[in-house]
Amino acid sequence: MVSIGENSGYLQIERRGASLRAMNVFLVLAHPEPQSFNSSLFQAARRAFREGGHAVQVSDLYAMGFNPVSGRHNFISVKDPRFFKQQSEEIHATEVGGFASDIEAELRKLEWCELMVWQFPLWWFGLPAVLKGWADRVLAMGRTYGTGRFYNDGVFRGKRALLSITTGGPRHDYEKDGWNGDIEAIVRPIQRGIFEFVGFSVLSPQLFYGSARMSEEERSRALDAYVTRLRKLEEETPYEVGSY
Repeated sequence: MVSIGENSGYLQIERRGASLRAMNVFLVLAHPEPQSFNSSLFQAARRAFREGGHAVQVSDLYAMGFNPVSGRHNFISVKDPRFFKQQSEEIHATEVGGFASDIEAELRKLEWCELMVWQFPLWWFGLPAVLKGWADRVLAMGRTYGTGRFYNDGVFRGKRALLSITTGGPRHDYEKDGWNGDIEAIVRPIQRGIFEFVGFSVLSPQLFYGSARMSEEERSRALDAYVTRLRKLEEETPYEVGSY
């Protein structure tokens, strides 16, 4: 885990001596306020990766007006007009090129990237609805998983993913015997049930505890520490989410 507490710029990362190289990076932001700390983290990441020579594509979901609700509008093709089963329609759309343009655009970013970063606030111990809906609609069966392509044999094997999360409460609230429980247990459904399920290797999540209570100086230190990490991200070794 990489964590930055509400009163600290402390940063701890396990690294390996790999040489840095240019990457294709896909950044996804789920926050409605452009002046928020989440948005600042997103913009700082975009600048850091571009300045590092990496290619960057982004999806600012609120700014895009991304629709998180699944339905037949996910597709321009139809397999069964009488009964809607999303996975069957996804498999059919994969075969005939039948995804709606908004879904196809996001799928192409996924397929293009080597690293994906999700930036969001932890809401109700999980993803904001717009980001959960993005996963529901974009991670389509046939195109991103299925036919034996899961976990270590997943479609996106060889790609890496990173969560960058802000919390409302302080660090001690998210420890194993803390008020809110273990942060690792909270993020496991995302890291294991989404990222690893479709083949991504997972990097230690970036955690910003109690961000709403940070002073401007603390936020500045946290941003600097995050950028320092991102500039050397290629050196990091993924860890096995399923091991905890």
